[in-house]
Formats: sequence, structure tokens, C-alpha cells
Amino acid sequence: MTGVTLLDGGTGRELLRIGAPFRQPEWSALALIEAPAQVREVHARFAAAGADVITTNSYAVVPFHLGAGRFAADGARLAALSGSLAREAASAAARPVRVAGSLPPACGSYRPDWFDVAVARPVLATLVEALGPFVDHWQAETLSAIAEATLVREVLGADPRPLWISYTLADGAGAGALPRLRSGESVTDAARAAAALGAAAVLFNCSQPEVMGAAVDAARAALGSGTRLGVYANAFPPQGESAEANATLHGIRADLTPAGYAAFARDWVARGATIIGGCCGIGPEHIAALRAAL
Repeated sequence: MTGVTLLDGGTGRELLRIGAPFRQPEWSALALIEAPAQVREVHARFAAAGADVITTNSYAVVPFHLGAGRFAADGARLAALSGSLAREAASAAARPVRVAGSLPPACGSYRPDWFDVAVARPVLATLVEALGPFVDHWQAETLSAIAEATLVREVLGADPRPLWISYTLADGAGAGALPRLRSGESVTDAARAAAALGAAAVLFNCSQPEVMGAAVDAARAALGSGTRLGVYANAFPPQGESAEANATLHGIRADLTPAGYAAFARDWVARGATIIGGCCGIGPEHIAALRAAL
């Protein structure tokens, strides 16, 4: 299938798999602190597997993972390092690879009830300033509520680079249920809000593959063909409303083999998604299978 942009997969789990320093609460940020060469290695693995875009390892560079004191002292440096490592890997790739600047939920993943604009704004501002010299587009990801997307746009201000807004969905909805964010807001409203904020793409990530198809359908119905849509699902079991991403080391589903994940991806593309990748638990072997399938 032509016209599909391939993202990378889950950086944190790949760091764990190759033996990089990895623990909670620092999560993927620990490798930036103790073993940055292994972060660059993971980026290179995804690029070699066929990713057109690699994402900065800045997701855990927030007080939620580092602690307020460490973030204040070292957050900007670590975010800049994550940008430079991704740019080095992209520049060394055998074909053109772009860099996405990861802008995570600043107050904790999967918990829209924890979102506080006053707390989140300076965190996002630090990430944007530090990542700015290295990225081709901004990727605000794993957003549980429309308010989180709105704040990202405000912090970016007049930055001319494209903004991709990616929402995380409520897992475990029954067949026929309308797709919704973890905040309870509808995908229809979320997609329209992202488009109104000037998003060049609307994506869905860090949720089960089974809930993604209906979200693509709802977003396409809301937006028509003027905005690109994308999916990068995780390999976790369903996460309930009280879940906190990265609060515990979730298990990985055995059924989401590279071939199994590619089968989901073919369905997403058939529904209108043109940006495909993977989130937590999706490795370079999955991206290689996507490259072959799509």
C-alpha cells in the first residue's frame, strides 16, 4: 500500500530488552542518564527496521518520572540529549528518516483527572525549548483529554512545524461501543478539537489494537479526508480507568506477534489511516513486518 508513513515502536520496552538501565520511576529516562549510547542504538534499530519517523526518548523526561527536583535541575539537558540522540540516529540511517519530538502528558499518563494546566505548562515549555533544535514535527502523544491537546498548542505558540496530536483510548469497550478517550470524551469531539488546533495529523496510541479501528472510523467521519490519521497501539492487556501508564511493568500479550500486529495494521489502513507504528511492547521486528505488509 502506498502513502503510508511508518513510525517506530516502543522505545522503553526495547531499551529494557537490550539490557539498558531501566527501572521505575525513571522508566525510559534512566537510559538517558546512565547509558545514552543505548538510546541511540534503539533508535538505529527502529530506523533499520523500516521506520520513516523515530521519536525522541523524552516521554519520561517529566517530574512524574524524574521527580520535581531532578526535573528542575536536569530536565532541559536530558530533553535536549534525547533530541540530539534521535537526530544522530536519523542522520546515520541508510535512507531519509525524520524525527518526532515527543510531548507527553506532563502530569501522568492515563489520568486526565490529574491534569493541571498550571503544573503542566512549564514542563511542556521546557521540553519544547530543549527539543526544538532537533525535531521535524511535534508529536503530542498519549493524551487522555482534549484539554491536554489544547495546552500543547498554546505552549507551541507560533512554532511552524507540524503538530501531530495522538490520543489514548479507553480500553475494553464492548463491541459496538462508541470510541472514547480515557477522559470519557468522544473521539468525534477529540478529532474535531485537534483539527481546530491546527493538527496536521490525528492519531491514537497506547491502547489495545482492538479499539483502534472504530476510532479511525469516527475520526474519518468527523474530519473527512483533510487530516491524516494514524495508529500506534500497545501490546498491553486492557488498562482500567485507574491505571497509570508506567506505574507498573505491565505484561505483554503473546498473541501480538509481528504478523498478528500487521494484520491489525492492514485493517487500520483500509479504514483510512496513513500513519502506522507501535507503542509499548511493539519492537523493531513488528516495524519490519509492517514495512513488508504495507
